Formats: sequence, C-alpha cells, structure tokens
Amino acid sequence: MNVNPTRMELTRLKGQLATAVRGHDLMKDKRDELMRRFMDLIKKNKELREKVEVELTEALHSVLLARAVMSKEMLEEAVMYPTRRMDINIEMVNLMSVEVPSIQYKEDGSADVSMYPYGFANTSGELDSAIARLHEILPDMLELAQVEKTCQRLADEIERTRRRVNALEYIMIPQLEETIRYITMKLDENERSTLTRLMKVKEMLQERNL
Repeated sequence: MNVNPTRMELTRLKGQLATAVRGHDLMKDKRDELMRRFMDLIKKNKELREKVEVELTEALHSVLLARAVMSKEMLEEAVMYPTRRMDINIEMVNLMSVEVPSIQYKEDGSADVSMYPYGFANTSGELDSAIARLHEILPDMLELAQVEKTCQRLADEIERTRRRVNALEYIMIPQLEETIRYITMKLDENERSTLTRLMKVKEMLQERNL
C-alpha cells in the first residue's frame, strides 16, 4: 500500500487491521450459520419435492384415467367453475439479513362447501381422486415453492459472503499487515539514524571541549 511511513499512519492502519480482523471473524460466523441453515433447508426441500412429485404423479394418473372414460368437453366443463377460493399472501421476512419469502394461504369458503365443483352423475371416480389429491397436496406445493426460493436466496448470500471473507483473508488483511511491518521498520530505521546522528554530534562536542 502506498502510504507515508508516519506514526499517525501506523496508528490508522492498526485500527483498520483490527476492524478487518473483527469483520472477517463475523463474516465467517455468518457464512457458517448460513451454510448450516442452507443444508437444513436442502434436506427439507428434497423431502417435499419427492412427496409432491409422487402425489402429482398419482393425480395426473387419475386425470388420465378420467380422460379415458369422459369426453374432453365433459372434463373441462366439470372443473371450469371451482366452488372454493384460495387466498395466498406472500411476504418477505428477514433471515440473517436475507429477504426470503413467507407464504400464507387461507381457503376462502365454508367447510361445508364441497371441493368438487361438479355433480357426480356424469363424472368418474378417477376425477374425484385427482381433485382430492390436488387439494391435499396444495399446502405442500406452496411450502415447496417457499423453501426453494429461500434456498436460492441463501445460496446467493453464501456466495457473496464467501467472496467477502476471501477478500479480507487473502487480500486486505495481508496488505495491511505487510504495510504495518514496512512502516514499523521504516520508523525503527529512522530512530536508529536519529540516534546515530545524536551520538555523533555528542562525540564532536566532546572533542571540541577537549
């Protein structure tokens, strides 16, 4: 670092070094905690995805069976007007200085209202099964979306934190330490030079007095 080798500059750089070391420790702690939470969410994401995929596969299979025994028009007409409404509210919450989504949902409608938006006379049991499965899996699908987005945002923050930790550890702190050593050596050298000159002057004065 291009600095003047003065005591004031040395004091300033020592303060910067102490701040950088403290910041490095805090950033490392943050990175480690982010990684711990990220790994927990990854496990949860895996479990949710496997569950959702199984349920969706079963629901799709039921829809295909229903399609085989019902005409396309009858199937579309049966599910055209749902009897229940789902209100979804998405808020951003702070997780270790990272804004992550929080999804709340509420089924708007009386519990007495059937989830099936059709009569049973002209529809198949397979369609009933598909509707029931999709209704049951909806909360898990919303939670999966929330967890996946949280994982994505945590991964981005982990990468940013890792770069900052590396910049402090391998660039800034070594530069400060090297500059402090340089200034300390320069000041010591100047002190030795000054002391040598004073001793020389003292010897010359003593010789004159003799």
